[in-house]
Amino acid sequence: MNNTEKLGPKLSLEVEGQWTTGLYDCWDDPSLCVKSCVCPCVIHGQLVEILDRGTTSSGVGCLISYAMGSIHCGWLYGSIYRSKLRKLFNLPEAPSSDHLLHCCCCVCSLSQEYRELKNRGIDPSLGWEGNAEILGREVLTVPPMPITSKMTR
Repeated sequence: MNNTEKLGPKLSLEVEGQWTTGLYDCWDDPSLCVKSCVCPCVIHGQLVEILDRGTTSSGVGCLISYAMGSIHCGWLYGSIYRSKLRKLFNLPEAPSSDHLLHCCCCVCSLSQEYRELKNRGIDPSLGWEGNAEILGREVLTVPPMPITSKMTR
């Protein structure tokens, strides 16, 4: 089972290895665009919860995003999760690096990431548990933590 099958079903719009929406297609969803402009940390928190498979709540993700943004490093935290999204769906690092996109086009980047998940059948606003209820528990499972042995001398 590959990474995308663990999260949910693919939609017919999806093309493997390509973004389903452009970076500057913000106005495809005007309300999302406005939310991303006014309070990007909330949108990012929702993305964090999905991409961390429920291990980080949207509230904690939002708080970390806000804190990082307060010290002008929000782009760094955002780019980490953009990389996770790209890895999950085998997407290209385009049109530029994840760091540069979150540094210079944070609102566009967050909006694109959110739309990408929605286009692939996952609604970040519902959170991990909400998507699990819709798509079924067997589809949205958190991978077990590896058990490590005790350190010995």
